[in-house]
Amino acid sequence: MARLDREARALYEMCALALVESRANLDGADEVGFDIDLPIFSVGRTAELANIHPQTLRQYDRLGLIEPQRTGGGARRYSLRDIDRLVQAQRLSQEESVNLAGIARILDLQEENRQLRREIKRLSRPNGSSIFAADADGDIIEVQRSNQARLWRHEIQVHRRELTSGRSGGDMPQYPEDEKSVVLWSEYLD
Repeated sequence: MARLDREARALYEMCALALVESRANLDGADEVGFDIDLPIFSVGRTAELANIHPQTLRQYDRLGLIEPQRTGGGARRYSLRDIDRLVQAQRLSQEESVNLAGIARILDLQEENRQLRREIKRLSRPNGSSIFAADADGDIIEVQRSNQARLWRHEIQVHRRELTSGRSGGDMPQYPEDEKSVVLWSEYLD
């Protein structure tokens, strides 16, 4: 179970209630900084927040409709994403009379759609906000540039201009200590 201080837990509960009452959505919660996959709510608290009987939560888990994370002792812990799925499942079941197989498919498609929207948004960012590298398996991965790395790159460019104009007034800027990567280093020297 995630350890949160009282204020953080209260904020997560407020967010969960906003999801239940359709005053918020997962994308909005994610954008403002909530970890929507953080498993913090017990079965009892999730049942209270979502106004669902605890036995229904257990049944959804057995059917694979909502699969909460587990503590070391096996207790179920629900996240904001799980609560959103519960609310959607209840609405589809009670208001739309959709069976459980249909609910599972709809929820999966909604999540896929949400992930695609996030990917489109990520890819729509201005050029230069990411670089690409190879991971240990040789797969291409995206690496976000930090503000410190951007500042360092700017300092390198300024220093190069000074060198070529004969106005160099100091040492070459030092590479940021927290980003020692050959891939990043070589990319910044381009």
